[in-house]
Amino acid sequence: MRSDLTARARIRDAALVRFGADGVAGTSVRAVAADAGVSAALVLHHFGSKDGLREACDAFVLDGLSSEGDLGEVLSAATPVRRYLARSLLDGTASASALFDSIVARTEAWLAGGEAEGWVRPCSDARARAITYVSWLLAPLVLGQQVGRLLGGDPASTPIAVRSAVAGLEMLTHGLFVDERFLQAYSEVLNGR
Repeated sequence: MRSDLTARARIRDAALVRFGADGVAGTSVRAVAADAGVSAALVLHHFGSKDGLREACDAFVLDGLSSEGDLGEVLSAATPVRRYLARSLLDGTASASALFDSIVARTEAWLAGGEAEGWVRPCSDARARAITYVSWLLAPLVLGQQVGRLLGGDPASTPIAVRSAVAGLEMLTHGLFVDERFLQAYSEVLNGR
């Protein structure tokens, strides 16, 4: 964290780190205040409550998405943002669901824009595409311990995140399968055959 940040930004950044490590439920306002080098009263002055502080962290993560909604921008952000996002989604709270819903909605709009511009292939279910795309991109963070064990590092760290992203983007760009046999099989299941 940079020492020239405002007190509000230092508090938010400290909360991102602490919430990412311990979850919102496992974090006290006093712990965030100590990490930020301020008093608990100043945290409450700026954010009103721990929930207000969490909302500010959610907003900061969402602000990391471009107006078009490219989730890749959030995933290439600083490690504390990625850890916060992973922990928030694992907490399973209503606010985590709202954060996920917002990311999906922004991604759906971003993919629709890409489809209109010709750099995203059309699909039969744009909503499912967006949900699946977001899920694929977030899976290495949420499954951090297992992914990190097999890739040789913390998936919230930049080198491992990039390694995982490149593998995923290769599959999304070039495809994984050489023909449509698996798509056909699933389509038949979906259609009740």
